[in-house]
Amino acid sequence: MIPAAILFDPLPIKAVGAELRAARFPAAPDVPARGVCVLLNGQTEFIEKYFEVIDELRGRGFAVATMDWRGQGGSARMTQDSRKSFVGDFSEYDEDLDTLMNWIVQPMLAEGQKPVALAHSMGGHNLLCALTRRPERFAAAVASAPMIAISFRGKREFLVRTITALQMWRGRPADWVWGMEARDPHKVSFATQLVTSDTQRFERTQMLLREHPDLRLAGATWSWLAAALRSMDWLKAPGRPEAITTPLLVVGAGKDRICVTPQTKAFAARLPAGEYLEIPDGEHELMMERNPIRAAFWAGFDAFMAKHQP
Repeated sequence: MIPAAILFDPLPIKAVGAELRAARFPAAPDVPARGVCVLLNGQTEFIEKYFEVIDELRGRGFAVATMDWRGQGGSARMTQDSRKSFVGDFSEYDEDLDTLMNWIVQPMLAEGQKPVALAHSMGGHNLLCALTRRPERFAAAVASAPMIAISFRGKREFLVRTITALQMWRGRPADWVWGMEARDPHKVSFATQLVTSDTQRFERTQMLLREHPDLRLAGATWSWLAAALRSMDWLKAPGRPEAITTPLLVVGAGKDRICVTPQTKAFAARLPAGEYLEIPDGEHELMMERNPIRAAFWAGFDAFMAKHQP
């Protein structure tokens, strides 16, 4: 199988308000074809970080379609300082996903076929929001440590919400959330990162960002945080999880320091066709973790897809 890193051929697609970078990869030629998997990454992430995951999906018979969300990776940045994560409203990410589906995914599908999805963190959140509106769009989906609720790292939630609202009222939507500039990947070490216990995979990502510094993103602006809080509140409101009738596996990370795993589990319990798997030793980026943790993740993925996309 030719590796994804060699096959990578970025495809520019135009969403309303931003040009996005997308890519598609064929399934491995020596395994039975299982259709198309839409791979959606998390905040600050980029296509190249997922080459290993893409090849693992291809080896399972899936062709893969993926992209960088607006404001990150190789897609258009939304502020003069390209390290800032900025969005006016999460409905802009809905537009990104629709653009990927219409321009990249749909032409890859056989007649009458539906894709599956694998989404992480913010990508999982955006997928879940989309599924409340169009649950029939995917045959099945897996959400890895989805952004249902985020950790405020010891700060009171009421205080965070109040300060965020105040900063927006003061006209500072594009300013850094306090402390976020220090999360520039060029300043973060393995000892100060919060997402994985795997030193080698962490260093692999750091190496990519040293070689391609334009891909890096540090952290959130007040506008992104305000939009995220609104969207998480919307997604957890009565009737929203209950509207997701897509077969869905939610995978929680037992040692997650980014998202709040108990709230992820509670959300999954409200899904009509949902299953929940928790990996006790996993940090937030389950697909970038140590091999035993990744093996548990893929075992859950394979068992779920065997039922819904055999």
